[in-house]
Amino acid sequence: MNRTALVTGTAGFVGAALTERLLNDGWNVIGIDNVNDYYSPTLKEARLAHLASLSNASNHQFHRINLTDREALVALALATKPDVIIHLAAQASVRYGLVNQVAYLEANLIGHFNMLAMAKALADSGHPVQHFLYASSSSVYGANAQPGEETVAFSEADDVSRPVSLYAATKRANELITHSWSHQFGMPASGLRFFTVYGPWGRPDMTPVMFSKLITEGKPIPLFNGGDLWRDFTYIDDIIEAIVRLIPVPPVANPTPHVVYNLGNQSPVQMKDFVETLGKAMGVTPVIDPQDWPATEVYKTFADTSRLKAAVGWVPSTPLADGLARLAVWYKATGHAILSR
Repeated sequence: MNRTALVTGTAGFVGAALTERLLNDGWNVIGIDNVNDYYSPTLKEARLAHLASLSNASNHQFHRINLTDREALVALALATKPDVIIHLAAQASVRYGLVNQVAYLEANLIGHFNMLAMAKALADSGHPVQHFLYASSSSVYGANAQPGEETVAFSEADDVSRPVSLYAATKRANELITHSWSHQFGMPASGLRFFTVYGPWGRPDMTPVMFSKLITEGKPIPLFNGGDLWRDFTYIDDIIEAIVRLIPVPPVANPTPHVVYNLGNQSPVQMKDFVETLGKAMGVTPVIDPQDWPATEVYKTFADTSRLKAAVGWVPSTPLADGLARLAVWYKATGHAILSR
């Protein structure tokens, strides 16, 4: 049986990895990305080239479309009639919101609405999507953890009314808008709260790849708050496995067919320990550049993934040291050359 998934952000980190997995699982994939220059387009093009080199690449149909182009999005959906939509494209980063606020409005709010409009157009045409999955973020938990406080794992039922970045605010807005959309139109939807995803082909604006580059070039690593910030680093293959398991499990109306899930490693790591582990993987002792704690950075992220485990039996399986070892191998063999162009 032919199954078609429409994936946005196909040139991005998670989107490219998911596309490869779906192709290997026998799916047809309609990929969308605008390949913008927020970070290295060279890396994005390299991911697309990798997808094009796969033996089943003919089942991937790629389109360069901006999420603000609603007409183009709807036209593509009506022409291809995907069974599921996995919306991963967004303006990422908590710090970039200090520089370019409009990018978040256009990609994360208007773009997200346009993807919902695409799904509604499909339903109106007699081909409703079986499941609409979309990327949210652990950043929605905002200032829920503070230094000196005992931190329990973040539950999907926790308060998410205190975002500390524009990015986090737009991701929470996505959840609220999608909930209302699902309630009004009956569209099954799942929000995916990703917790610091890392691994080969990762984003160069995030610490794992950014720090790998600095270590390789012999440059100091900026470490906020003396390294006393904590992140629940989650390996890319674990994230992809969770998404793939969720695709055939759309939420049922109770009363609204919308649910959010934490996708995390359930094991936060202090940043100074993360840097030490990465240095060992790279075979270099990192040089540290102590810096102040930026207002956009939360103190700790810590995923409670019991809801996801109950839904699909998923638990993360990649220890940080193993994941960073795989990242180091990729970075030395491939990543540094791409990011140095």
